[in-house]
Amino acid sequence: MHVPDGFINAPVSAIAGVGAAAAIAVSLRGARRELDEKTAPLAGLVAAFIFAVQMLNFPVAAGTSGHLLGGALAAILVGPYTGVLCVSVVLLMQGILFADGGLTALGVNITDMAIVTTVVAYTVFRGLVKVLPRRRSSITAATFVAALLSVPAAALAFTAIYAAGGTTDVPLGKVLTAMVGVHILIGIGEAAITALTVGAVIAVRPDLVHGARGLHAPLKLRVGGELVDAPAPEPVPAAARSTHKVRATFVVAALLLAGFFSFYASASPDGLEKVAHDKGIDTQEKKHATEDSPLAGYSVKDIGNDRVATGLAGMIGVAVTVGVGSGIFWAVRRRKGSAADATPTAVPQTEKV
Repeated sequence: MHVPDGFINAPVSAIAGVGAAAAIAVSLRGARRELDEKTAPLAGLVAAFIFAVQMLNFPVAAGTSGHLLGGALAAILVGPYTGVLCVSVVLLMQGILFADGGLTALGVNITDMAIVTTVVAYTVFRGLVKVLPRRRSSITAATFVAALLSVPAAALAFTAIYAAGGTTDVPLGKVLTAMVGVHILIGIGEAAITALTVGAVIAVRPDLVHGARGLHAPLKLRVGGELVDAPAPEPVPAAARSTHKVRATFVVAALLLAGFFSFYASASPDGLEKVAHDKGIDTQEKKHATEDSPLAGYSVKDIGNDRVATGLAGMIGVAVTVGVGSGIFWAVRRRKGSAADATPTAVPQTEKV
């Protein structure tokens, strides 16, 4: 659903850019509360994993494909504020390095794919986990529904932005029907990928899933015919709670998806591209500012083997996204620590005799 340059006029694109910048500023502050010694190293890898999975377009209908948006996945794994930052980093890397999503439309894309999907998904997710039984399967079920609804919500958001600043004269009803219809189908794929990923992490390290925190009901024992709280379990030693295996799994998965499986992704246009072509929205599309870059189109130029060119571009994208994302989250985490250190503490006063 990457919006290219030319679909939305300059004033609306500028307003979207200002709004996206404000949301990122709020997210940077909010992420300080979400990131800790376990999730901060994971957040950059989540961004890289989203980048990798977005390279795998899957067929959803005749001549149409879809790909992960990632807002639900990021929000549930590392928190909604951090999730907005994760997807924003991915969109920035895609726009600058791979000519995917217009640079003047970056604010539109962040608003649509990072902010809307994250807010909608996490709101739905939190609402569901409050009414579902407190168990791991409920987290997975809530994740599926939240991810499913986040995609047509993004389609609705694009339609609203197009209504405010579209550069072509296409009936809004046709755009709305086509966008929501195809993105409901894409949402099913988004939901499956998101639920499988979150479920896999919960199975081995539920403490790493932001959305699963505080959802475990206390264990009850029946004593003398009455239910009483069981003794609290002994804390797990820090060495046994190492995140190295989970982090390594994300790295390997991202590299395999981007470096190998991306070559087999569907070549059909994604939902927005298909709707834009069929309805005439793309008649004012402009040339991307970086379309001549060495990695444009997710392929390394001057490499004759398409498989190698695509795989190498994907692995470069994963590495750069990990580097940029981890640097941002490390800085946010460090600032949180600095703010905590700078907080004045009360010094007890000695009473004079």
